[in-house]
Amino acid sequence: MQFKPLYGALLPFLPALVSGLMLFSAFPAPGFYPAAFFALVPLWLSLERLSSKQAFYAGIGTGIGFYLPLIYWICPTLTEYGGLNPFAALSCLLLLVLYLSAYTGVFALAMKKIPVPEGLVPFWGAVAWVSLEYIRTYLFSGFPWGVLGYSQYPNRVLIQAADTFGVLGISFLVVVANGALVIAFKAFSRRAWPEKTNMAGLSLSMVLLCSAFIYGHLKLAQVRGQINGAPSRTISVIQANISQDRKWDKAFVDETIDRYSRLSLQAMPCDLVVWPETALPFYYGMDPVPSHRVDAMVRKAGTFFLIGIPAARPSDHGFLYYNRACMLNPLALPKGYYDKHHLVPFGEYVPFKGLLWFAEKLTAGAGDFSKGETGPVPLKFGTVTTGVLICFEIIFPDIARAFVRNGADILTTMTNDAWFGRTQAPLQHFSMAVFRAVENRRSVVRAANTGISGFIDPSGTILEETDIFTACALTRQVPVISGQTFYTRHGDLAAKACLVAFLLICVIKFILKQFRRPL
Repeated sequence: MQFKPLYGALLPFLPALVSGLMLFSAFPAPGFYPAAFFALVPLWLSLERLSSKQAFYAGIGTGIGFYLPLIYWICPTLTEYGGLNPFAALSCLLLLVLYLSAYTGVFALAMKKIPVPEGLVPFWGAVAWVSLEYIRTYLFSGFPWGVLGYSQYPNRVLIQAADTFGVLGISFLVVVANGALVIAFKAFSRRAWPEKTNMAGLSLSMVLLCSAFIYGHLKLAQVRGQINGAPSRTISVIQANISQDRKWDKAFVDETIDRYSRLSLQAMPCDLVVWPETALPFYYGMDPVPSHRVDAMVRKAGTFFLIGIPAARPSDHGFLYYNRACMLNPLALPKGYYDKHHLVPFGEYVPFKGLLWFAEKLTAGAGDFSKGETGPVPLKFGTVTTGVLICFEIIFPDIARAFVRNGADILTTMTNDAWFGRTQAPLQHFSMAVFRAVENRRSVVRAANTGISGFIDPSGTILEETDIFTACALTRQVPVISGQTFYTRHGDLAAKACLVAFLLICVIKFILKQFRRPL
């Protein structure tokens, strides 16, 4: 009997939890991406019966049901490689989940507190959702993992619109579909045909979604034609599968060089060989013996190499360390480098180190790196240039855009996903690269230490990919397309418009509420 009050209190939040679990099912590895088109419906419908406070909590419940299974891998990563005890790691995970869930809480609160004509519900919901995703992408360094649009990476027709509106534009379309179902379900429950305004909103939603799919079909055919007529370069990616516990062990330096050398020479001939992030576990150019071994192999291969290395330079405060990608010509001479600009908080550096001294152990495995100063300048191999995005940077659209605007013919991303183990995180990470290809209409080449490595063409088609935790080399001809898309030139213009509209509507609602208060 004592559980009845608790059961009754939690029952209204059950639809919210169902929405969260359905959102999770749309992402890898469950991968049932159509679920995203109706996942928000249970939460949305339940808001009518809830108070504003309950609506906010319901949104948080949706976020917990979504983000907790989506990013659970943070916990074993922090315990195994970050040196945290299980309780501390679980606490970090839960704090991050609660932070991300606050955004879905605000979404639910906005749907409850700011009513709009029912016909406009899909569009108001989409504006609010995209605004919050845009904020999450950039606030506090940004963490756009789990942006709704990414769930649609296998949906090659729909995602073509990303060359105009980016991944947030796909989020907008998905939320509009959810809102349209809400209108339809309410009409069905009333056993009545939707009113004129509701019907107009429902029809406009359908027109928008159909237009997106028509655009996708037409654009897909156009891009395929461009790919067929475009020049290409033969590129090899090397996946050496060096386990994380051996990666920085000096006893295995020779074995690491041997494995990369063997796989690279097997991949010849090609125009470029790409090694993963920090592939070499020493300071290339500063440690002469292993550096000379790498140089000899590059000269033997007789082609360009793009290799991930840790780098260091002296400063007034001691050495500064960088996560670097270095381009070597066929004579093993460095022809340019890029230092990672967007570092992972608590993974590659500790923010507010004076206050958070206890968190320094989290960077012990990866290194406490400094922010790169090279900027998004493409690196040249032969007559072609490539933008290089290191690890976490591939999930930020603006970094890829900047490289293409500066002349990158293709995009290369190098990473070390060994941290993630055998979780769904490597596939989630890989799937985001699909959108960088479509947004900028560039081929994306991905080299990962333990996988997933692969090639993605400018239409977002995954040409080839590896399994995780296998040692292999992939070699493929990659199309080189020029020109710049609307998204490359203007970025998240539509998302910014949504944010302005969202904030303006919230401010107007607040002002009107103040005027309506009795004197």
